[in-house]
Amino acid sequence: MTPLPRHLLPDHAVVDDRGHLSIAGCDLLDLADEFGTPLFVYDEDHLRDRCREAVAAFGDGVAYAAKAFLCTAMARLAHEEGMHLDVASGGELHVALAAGVPPSRLVLHGNNKSVDELAQALDAGVGRIVVDSFDEMDRIEALVRSGATAPKVLVRVTPGVEAHTHEYVRTGQQDSKFGFGLASGDAAAAAIRASGSDAMDLVGVHAHIGSQVFVADFFAEAVEVLAPFVTPLALPELSLGGGLGVAYVVGESAPTISDWATAVHQACADAGIEARPVAEPGRAIVAQAAVTLYRVGTIKDVPGIRTYVAVDGGMIDNPRPALYGSGYETFLPRATLAERPRTVTVVGKHCESGDVLVRDGAVPADLVVGDVLATPVTGAYGHSMGSNYNKLPRPPVVFCRDGDARLVVRRETYDDLLRADV
Repeated sequence: MTPLPRHLLPDHAVVDDRGHLSIAGCDLLDLADEFGTPLFVYDEDHLRDRCREAVAAFGDGVAYAAKAFLCTAMARLAHEEGMHLDVASGGELHVALAAGVPPSRLVLHGNNKSVDELAQALDAGVGRIVVDSFDEMDRIEALVRSGATAPKVLVRVTPGVEAHTHEYVRTGQQDSKFGFGLASGDAAAAAIRASGSDAMDLVGVHAHIGSQVFVADFFAEAVEVLAPFVTPLALPELSLGGGLGVAYVVGESAPTISDWATAVHQACADAGIEARPVAEPGRAIVAQAAVTLYRVGTIKDVPGIRTYVAVDGGMIDNPRPALYGSGYETFLPRATLAERPRTVTVVGKHCESGDVLVRDGAVPADLVVGDVLATPVTGAYGHSMGSNYNKLPRPPVVFCRDGDARLVVRRETYDDLLRADV
């Protein structure tokens, strides 16, 4: 196997004359020694550049999908670069507010928002609520009757467009837990109810067809399907959600955020939609900005079957392979440009046979116990979907910029594992 392709690394990744990889001037081997492993390492300027690209492509109103990766530092960064934030729970809302993001720049999502979460959002004065069900409308109306201020809302519509992606991350098909069905007539009924309610100010329509979508035409298809519904409403906003795919492994490529925006704007123009199209990129902002560093602890060869390489993390810091069968590459930061002729299965240290990070990973022939091993494109849905399974403390996160590594999330301690016990 050839060396790791450059496009799978963060923008400001550089290989020195020793073959060592640095990100934004920070040597990964030095970071592993300083902060320990597992460790999430983000290229801060990569994050900022993608946020700026999104704002330039979609304009004011484009929102960072915080579920992809959220901590106070990330929330502040996205806000500083002009993005709104899309939060999908009371917890994400709390983090964004703690980071100093103005509530008017927040969009609240969720298919089952509780009364407490809605009250929290209304009390804070969030900019938009994406309404997902008639039950949610009942809750909003009850809260407004009790004295809350009527929120601006978008009605989430399920357009019946099936993006070619994993079934667990499809959201636009008719059989979905999300939104109001277009074909069933529920979307029309929801729009009528919201527009006629004193408890809601209907400002737009929202649709999301799924995640890890590689073909921009699927978004154009969604616009075409939505047009007969959206146009007569004459609302000012149309959100096409997120879902833009990113390349994770050799041979994959994906549209840029700018490519995506061009396709969406053209589709809206062709369909005669005058509403302002906006979007909610998450993965496309953060995924390729990060790598995860591990330390190899065990190499176990099963003759004639496979070689297992066990590292000190696993499904608690990247559950995507176990959940979706997601593919990743792997490499050694000490020999970034080396050939990778050896095929191994990289596994974690958890008590599950499914704790696999890379099924058929390519590594240099001289891989040994103690090596720092890296997986690229781990900036999205790793830290945010992490857990404490087997009571392992969750890894820290560092942002690298201009040769400085800034700790933004500390490593959990064993005492942290006891904080909620009573």
